Amino acid sequence: MATGPSYRVSFRRRREGKTDYQQRRGLVLSGLPRLVVRDSLRNVSVQLIKAEVSGDRVIVSAHSGDLSKNYGWKGSSGNLPSAYLTGLLCGYKATANGTKEAVLDTGLQYPSKGSRVFAALKGALDAGVIIPHDEGKLPDEKRIQGQHVAEYARQLSQSPDAYQKQFSEQLSRGLRPEELVEHFSQVKEKISSSFKKVEVPKAEKGKKLPKEKVEKKKRTRTAVTARKPAKPRAEKLEKPKKLEEKGT
Repeated sequence: MATGPSYRVSFRRRREGKTDYQQRRGLVLSGLPRLVVRDSLRNVSVQLIKAEVSGDRVIVSAHSGDLSKNYGWKGSSGNLPSAYLTGLLCGYKATANGTKEAVLDTGLQYPSKGSRVFAALKGALDAGVIIPHDEGKLPDEKRIQGQHVAEYARQLSQSPDAYQKQFSEQLSRGLRPEELVEHFSQVKEKISSSFKKVEVPKAEKGKKLPKEKVEKKKRTRTAVTARKPAKPRAEKLEKPKKLEEKGT
């Protein structure tokens, strides 16, 4: 370990490889919430976080496990389609909460082109959140839908043992990997339809009040606006004249 008067120990989270403080400072100074995307081998989590003096505050969050619990997702929770759907879910929650803009926080992950981080970003963008990004980093639409997984499953189906071993988790849930594209579109439609706003019918918007209520409103307005008539100036000037007479 280095020693000396000019040596400074790094922050704990930097030593642990959890936080890049130089990157964090630039994101916080932007004044926008951060779209924090973190992934592991089996899961993806997306959070919208606002930096405050007391600490970071999580505005909304979504986890790839929520897809299977609430929307019937039967595929893997750690691939590109699940990352996109998790970002889409978090983006819809953010827009429903009133958040329209954010910045992407990748943390210490290397921003490789077409990765799950940018798949989650694509989902948040499709949900209506404005996030500065490079279009060249986003994954292909076919890969987001899972066509590469379906093609690989068709090739692997020629050897049943390898096919069963590779896709055992999805097969146990009742999903054949060759049907992943159709299943992806169904789950995406469920997420989008659950956040659609219920519009008020036009007949209710243009509904008129009955005559009795209109008359009551008119009466209250006239009662409030009615005032006592102002006294003429001649009466106000009488008092100082009387005082002059008394003084003489």
